[in-house]
Amino acid sequence: MKKIFIINGSQNFAHSGGKFNQTVTDWTIEYLTNSKQFEIKTTDIKQDFNLDEEVEKFVWADVVVYHTPVWWFQLPNLFKKYIDDVFTAGHNKGIYKSDGRTRTNPDINYGTGGQLHGRKYMLTTSWNAPATAFILPGEFFEETSVDDGAMFGFHKMNKFTGMEKLNSFHFHDVEKGATAENIVIFKENYTKHLEKTFKTL
Repeated sequence: MKKIFIINGSQNFAHSGGKFNQTVTDWTIEYLTNSKQFEIKTTDIKQDFNLDEEVEKFVWADVVVYHTPVWWFQLPNLFKKYIDDVFTAGHNKGIYKSDGRTRTNPDINYGTGGQLHGRKYMLTTSWNAPATAFILPGEFFEETSVDDGAMFGFHKMNKFTGMEKLNSFHFHDVEKGATAENIVIFKENYTKHLEKTFKTL
């Protein structure tokens, strides 16, 4: 059985209660549980956690699934702190050994010191911004995708550990467009993404 570590990176802040990413996390758990092919561990960053235990979850997993909203075009502060703290605690404990360089030739091989080779990760994000803001000429994100733009550093972070990227899934227009009808469509489209992604593992 493949081992899946699911992280809910949402938090309560201002008008956000973290409900949508909890829903997406539940959809992921539901799909993987119903398939009966996966062993699952989870973390909700809003809850108390032990750093060494979180490091062990990354080392244990075949696939890490990240669920996060995007606030001000970055990860929420608690999720960023979770990653900073857990990955730092994972130094020489299975997440990374070094930055990959040697003192004799420090100009090359940066980012090759990760210890999570053989693992994969999948990212979901949720946005107030509509999908058109990323693809239409003259719109805010200048025809730059989520993965190549706002989440570029996130993907490099995971590459630094040695993990391989699976296709991401991004939920757009969540605030203004989260009607009951659209939630059904969100789930249908996301479930199709999970089916396509996990059948190839």
